[in-house]
Amino acid sequence: MNELEFTFADERLMALSSGALWWPAARILCVSDLHLGKSERMARRGGPMLPPYEVQDTLMRLETDLTATTPETVICLGDSFDDLAAADALHSEMVTWLTKLMAGRRWIWIEGNHDAGPVDLGGSHLAHYRHGPLQFRHIAEAGQDGEISGHYHPKAKLPTRARRVTRPCFLVDDQRVIMPAYGTYTGGLRSDDSALTALMQPEAHAILLTTPPLRVAMPR
Repeated sequence: MNELEFTFADERLMALSSGALWWPAARILCVSDLHLGKSERMARRGGPMLPPYEVQDTLMRLETDLTATTPETVICLGDSFDDLAAADALHSEMVTWLTKLMAGRRWIWIEGNHDAGPVDLGGSHLAHYRHGPLQFRHIAEAGQDGEISGHYHPKAKLPTRARRVTRPCFLVDDQRVIMPAYGTYTGGLRSDDSALTALMQPEAHAILLTTPPLRVAMPR
């Protein structure tokens, strides 16, 4: 398991190279912005036709992380499905696979802006969730401490002069962590975008999803 350990709100957390966040002491695995069913939603709305394999790829990586960490609780931090119709359109094989991944552990679906409502897959459906010093929600809110959020799909440039290559990343300061998107078909917002620079403190850093993950000062 490729990971980078960091301390947040006095808790030891692990940023995994997959984009998942592992909290060993609480046995919580958190993933954000899976956007399952995006290829179906884009085809349905007349957008570009994408190979319809992103659900399988995302669930394969999620299964790998679940096997490696054996969490007691999984938090899906919003925008787990690209919309409610995409959730309803999942192939039965994918529904069965996801149900097996959920079995035997607490599974929390945090509501996101793409999530139009609960889906009939079990688990708990919450607007936000707090465990100990950490609180989990989809979109960051001002004035919060110990906040884990997603939504923005942050990415940052690799520290190389040769090419302007970017990678999805975690953004971390002493108040919040903004998670990268976990889903296969998800774009990204550069960390120097004003939406992110306004949220993150000057001393914030980025953890890029390389192998192993790489910590750099947050590019602004």
